[in-house]
Amino acid sequence: MNNKKILGLIGFAARARKICFGADSVELEIKKRKVYLVIVATDASDRSKEKFEKMCEQYKVPIMIEGEIEILSQAIGKSNKAIIGIKDRNLANGIQKIKNGGEVIG
Repeated sequence: MNNKKILGLIGFAARARKICFGADSVELEIKKRKVYLVIVATDASDRSKEKFEKMCEQYKVPIMIEGEIEILSQAIGKSNKAIIGIKDRNLANGIQKIKNGGEVIG
């Protein structure tokens, strides 16, 4: 993922404390229905990708498999984070809109 706008929104979400990261934390927040978008790094383990794809399907949460662990981790100011949950509906929608080729108005 070379899209700086998506990384910028992920970073903004992190600064606004509207994210969770790490498999256990994201899983817990999905089950509480507080996550509006899950981002999984492309170089995360296949097991993790499958687990979160199934969980997101079950809980009807959009999922993106984008970017590498290092790039995603850098965007949120952490290290070695392969899974990020966005806990703000508007930011999640904005990220998805950019991913799908649209621009965020604002």
